Amino acid sequence: MNLVIQGDDVETPDLKELHRMARGSGIERVSDGAFRITKADPSTKAQVAAHCAKARLDWGFVEEGRTLCDFRLLAMDMDSTLISIECIDEIADFAGRKAEVAAVTAAAMRGEIDWPESLRRRVKALAGLDEGALEAVYAQRLRFNPGAQTLVAAAKRSGVKTLLVSGGFTFFTDRVRERLGFDHAYSNVLDVEGGRLAGTVSGPLVDAHGKAQHVARLKAELGIGREEVLAIGDGANDLPMLAQAGTSIAYHAKPVVREKADYALDYVGLDGVLAMFSGSPESSAIGSGEGK
Repeated sequence: MNLVIQGDDVETPDLKELHRMARGSGIERVSDGAFRITKADPSTKAQVAAHCAKARLDWGFVEEGRTLCDFRLLAMDMDSTLISIECIDEIADFAGRKAEVAAVTAAAMRGEIDWPESLRRRVKALAGLDEGALEAVYAQRLRFNPGAQTLVAAAKRSGVKTLLVSGGFTFFTDRVRERLGFDHAYSNVLDVEGGRLAGTVSGPLVDAHGKAQHVARLKAELGIGREEVLAIGDGANDLPMLAQAGTSIAYHAKPVVREKADYALDYVGLDGVLAMFSGSPESSAIGSGEGK
């Protein structure tokens, strides 16, 4: 196994200590801010995790030679994963109810309340709002998380099918799918009546179960196994989807997700996925005593 270490600033003493701790054979620079400790001992996981938590570094033991091309499907959540906002919270801001709705969103993402019930409560709070608020949120507030476009573009170049699956709304997922070129996108339909939000959603509910179903269906359609799926999410409603994947990543996620995912990225952007599954390094080995 190789141990991939990433962060905004990987200090030389930390890299040296992690090399010693993981009993690695060498250190390779993968990219700016990312290093690979080769032939590391995965039994040192607890020690590595503790050191990286103090140093604010992301880490992961990855099978030697594993690349993005080994996957056939990349499934991603949207709100707070691919993009930096929770769309429903921002819509609620235009109705003067952001704090109320955001509190329900946060509780649902932590797995503290039933997600379908939380969606109904939050959507009901939007009833009567002019539908122009949706366009305002998209144009003024929706931003991609660091590395999002890079990751999706790399997946497409590698022949990996891409799925955007969200407990949010099709108004946003349809536009994001078009901008980034996702192969598939599924979300909830926010009902509009007379130019105003009706306070309801229609069609099949894309909740935790719905997300997992979309991944399972595409696995069957593509004829691929669980080990060929890479899934990324941040909230409790992503857990069933992550369980459908052979490799799961918690991205700046709630504790319940970090605990169950295979990997966690807490400090770097989504392009950190590429550093983890990069195959050979961009540059030559730098030796066991040198870091950034």
